Amino acid sequence: MASLSAKSILAPRTHHRTNPPSASHHYSSILPLTNRRSKPHTTTPPLTASASASRSVSSVLKTLNPSDVSISRRPASEPTSVPAKPTILVSEKLGEAGLDVLRKFAHVDCSYGLSHDDLCAKISMCDALIVRSGTKVTRGVFEAAKGRLKVVGRAGVGIDNVDLQAATEFGCLVVNAPTANTIAAAEHGIALMAAMARNVAQADASMKSGKWQRNKYVGVSLVGKTLAVMGFGKVGSEVARRAKGLGMHVIAHDPYAPADRAHAVGVDLVSFDKAISTADFVSLHMPLTPTTSKIFNDDTFSKMKKGVRIINVARGGVIDEDALVRALDSGVVAQAALDVFTEEPPAKDSKLIQHENVTVTPHLGASTKEAQEGVAVEIAEAVVGALNGELAATAVNAPMVPAEVLSELAPYVTLAEKLGRLAIQLVAGGSGIKSVKVVYKSARGPDDLDTRLLRAMITKGIIEPISDTFINLVNADFTAKQKGLRISEERVTVDTTPDSPIDSIEIHIANVESKFAGASSESGEIVLEGKVTYGVPHLTRVGSFGVDVSLEGNVILCRQVDQPGMIGNVGSILGEKNVNVNFMSVSRTGMRQHAIMAIGVDEEPDKDTLKKIGEVPAVEEFVFLSL
Repeated sequence: MASLSAKSILAPRTHHRTNPPSASHHYSSILPLTNRRSKPHTTTPPLTASASASRSVSSVLKTLNPSDVSISRRPASEPTSVPAKPTILVSEKLGEAGLDVLRKFAHVDCSYGLSHDDLCAKISMCDALIVRSGTKVTRGVFEAAKGRLKVVGRAGVGIDNVDLQAATEFGCLVVNAPTANTIAAAEHGIALMAAMARNVAQADASMKSGKWQRNKYVGVSLVGKTLAVMGFGKVGSEVARRAKGLGMHVIAHDPYAPADRAHAVGVDLVSFDKAISTADFVSLHMPLTPTTSKIFNDDTFSKMKKGVRIINVARGGVIDEDALVRALDSGVVAQAALDVFTEEPPAKDSKLIQHENVTVTPHLGASTKEAQEGVAVEIAEAVVGALNGELAATAVNAPMVPAEVLSELAPYVTLAEKLGRLAIQLVAGGSGIKSVKVVYKSARGPDDLDTRLLRAMITKGIIEPISDTFINLVNADFTAKQKGLRISEERVTVDTTPDSPIDSIEIHIANVESKFAGASSESGEIVLEGKVTYGVPHLTRVGSFGVDVSLEGNVILCRQVDQPGMIGNVGSILGEKNVNVNFMSVSRTGMRQHAIMAIGVDEEPDKDTLKKIGEVPAVEEFVFLSL
């Protein structure tokens, strides 16, 4: 048996509360697993997660017999529970090309403008439902379906109007159509940029009011200007191509975009701060996530060149609209062109909408005839495929797992996602992540350790924080491939008890710059390791340093000179700001040499508190990592 290589890491000095580890976990983000073969967990170690927590998992993610799920695959000779002619309800206008695809396979009921009550009344007679953004598919809709609804299709990208948790609980697959409107959105972004630069909308309104104001509406040229594309995905890369054709210099920020793909378009990948501080035009193409919500705020605008121009055809919530008004009034932002808003439709008296230097359109990014037809066909094919038993790459949830398997894997699933979330926050620079290696250490043989769910959760942790892609077992590998991210796995056999499925999980990210030098191993990789201790995920290694921090809150990492009083100094700073420390661990290379202090905190410290930590003379670097 191979020994644990992590044992060679210097043992940490651990300082923590005397309270036992909490057995309370939130499993709402646990993703389902199909066809998992595993032995039930029969041995109960001390202080495992409580039975009530396990019951809560089972109640949220119910165990289904595969024969009861009509979307599961069967041999062609076996009968299917889906009727020969299923019924598909289309609750919002869908292009005729998409309807033609549906009608070849199913009875199609086009009932537009249904109230929530009307939808609930009809849904029990339907096998699938297709919506756009206007129909709210709530828990009540799934309850009213009484188990018949098998697929919900969202004709578009965002699925904020669909209760994913309820869909998963009721065994309903949710699919979307994320690619068909790419060109339309990119073209609209370019159109807004050009219209803004030449004051087209303002001059048009002026002339229609009987005025002739040539001197007032002098514009700016696009050629030779620097455009920062914030988010180099499908739409962002198409905007970049078109901007290059207009003679613009294009830079981009996206932690997932491979540098070679960007260079092929003639685009330089740069850091977030460099992008916003050097650009004449900033075009937003990032999703709305907790990480990106109001990322363009007073602080962000203050770092931009005076006279910058902003274009947003992505999501309204990525801009703090009040801060944008202030930036426009001060002249930091010369103009803005907006197609999306935090609240849609926005208030009629909105200062932003009424601002003379703002050009606005009512969410027209995907509103071309070609895009509407493309979306219609894409979602129709996804829904028909799902009803036929195919799990499309655009699925945003998946079928259930047996309760005993989920109960055993639950803490490791949580650990895997949190390690992924920590790892992505340590990556800096504009080179892009190309590969991630995951190392599982276990006493079990390869045939008794299915890591698909864990790999999906690591992918989820890495990609979801700054992406609008919902990651699960169905689409994790596909999404990683689309992002140019290769996830490789390695299994190391260790001499521990086989009662636990995994001893530890390691994440290695190579060929990237780290925001925290202490997280880099001797080989230059960012390395994190975690274990589950008494049912609670713990961070146990950062770079070459062994630590031991419970991952139940957020984490502060400090690299420092090892000397007396450091724990007290940092603890006092946090205590003064009422930031509660739940775990603390220190690991050092040698007496009075370098050390890493890992601190688990319940709350996010404010900027002043973090600044004070960084000003402690012995602290060489620090980073706050949000979970």
